[in-house]
Amino acid sequence: MKFEIRRSDFMPLGLPDVHFVLAACALACLGLLLVASSSIEVASDRFGQPFSFAMKHTVFLTIAAIGGVVAYLIPTRWWYNYATHFLLISMVLLAIILIPGIGLTVKGATRWLSLGFFNLQPSEIAKFTMMLFLASYLVRRLEEVRQKFSGFVKPMAVVGLIAVLLLMEPDYGTLLVLSCAVMGVLLLAGAPFTQYIVFGSALVLGLVVLAVIEPYRFERIETIFNPWADRYGAGYQITQALLAFGRGGIFGMGLGNSVQKLFYLPEAHTDFVFAILAEELGLIGALSTVAVMTYMVWRGLLIGRRAELGGRPFAAYLTYGLVLLIALQILINLAVNIGLAPTTGLTLPLLSYGGSSLVMTAVSLGVIARISADNLPGGRS
Repeated sequence: MKFEIRRSDFMPLGLPDVHFVLAACALACLGLLLVASSSIEVASDRFGQPFSFAMKHTVFLTIAAIGGVVAYLIPTRWWYNYATHFLLISMVLLAIILIPGIGLTVKGATRWLSLGFFNLQPSEIAKFTMMLFLASYLVRRLEEVRQKFSGFVKPMAVVGLIAVLLLMEPDYGTLLVLSCAVMGVLLLAGAPFTQYIVFGSALVLGLVVLAVIEPYRFERIETIFNPWADRYGAGYQITQALLAFGRGGIFGMGLGNSVQKLFYLPEAHTDFVFAILAEELGLIGALSTVAVMTYMVWRGLLIGRRAELGGRPFAAYLTYGLVLLIALQILINLAVNIGLAPTTGLTLPLLSYGGSSLVMTAVSLGVIARISADNLPGGRS
């Protein structure tokens, strides 16, 4: 089933959820400040220009803003019509980077495709396109999902194909976020909870096996329980992040005054930007940021619920999926920063340095904003 696209469809029916958009913009602006502050010393040492990362992030932010606006202008039914095509393209990109000599390998992981100034991370695209496919699948097979085990298995099989490619990179963090988000959307769509026992057990067992077969992974998990036992080895990043939280106290050391960013905490402007935020802005700044992120996620889920009540299932399930992707990535990144999860390489949406993540997050937010603008009686599908 395909929807016919008319020229009038490219104009939103109303205005987007202002609270949702303002929360996202506030986080993006804060992210620019944090990237500039946390990367100053690393950029000076690496490039001789203290604001090198900040300038690149500004370019990424500009591209992201344009991408978000373009996504906002695209009718929701257009995403529905080409959902499968986009998923296939993203899977091809995931396969291409595994070809020797094409994919860019950094610290043992081959996750990027070098495009000169910009390193494309196909896994970020795959997360987005999987949600497009899942939402379109639920529109076509909702009763099967709710009544038959096969309806649940089919989308999980597609996740399995993507999982094989992600494991070859390897990118376990993205795999975890994607798997949990897909299962979350299926649950919201009405899939029987008993099916989650089987797949949940399989997922946990798979993670355990992956941890055991590689000593360094098991070492990372052990580090969570006592990072200080090997504070200069496996527990180095976690202990340095915890020191950043401790230095920050209630009110923080002030923006730009972090000590841990002075080559103590690795990846301070990417994976551990929240630790720098806590050090510079303190507990109050950290909790305020979490509150804004929580509010954005809540508004996003509310947009999805309104679309569902308005008889727009594709828009609803797509919103649920995209919001869950962002929420899970936030949750895992924060868990890593405070030492409750091993380092995964996942960025903090809108706050961390990283072009692919920032652009795809903005595109997702643009799609959600468009859905909110069309959430009117008789709104478009």
